[in-house]
Amino acid sequence: MSINLKNKATIVKKFGANEKDTGSAEVQIAMLSQKISELTEHMKSNKKDFSAKRGLLMMVGKRKRLLAYLKDINLDGYRALIKKLKIRG
Repeated sequence: MSINLKNKATIVKKFGANEKDTGSAEVQIAMLSQKISELTEHMKSNKKDFSAKRGLLMMVGKRKRLLAYLKDINLDGYRALIKKLKIRG
């Protein structure tokens, strides 16, 4: 359920400042969003996988904290990222 290297490289290239920018908030949020969507699909077919559910909730919480941080630091970047990722309607 982890992101493979090819997907990770494309996410970093799309959302990062350069190809080695894996630590910026935008890249971390994009990677968490990818993991969340994969884990959501897993949870649809495995409803009783409680450890995966806990992991999913922890990822959602971490993404929420990172989004709040990005909103405080860079409001325009926050709005652009939300449009790119199509979260928060």
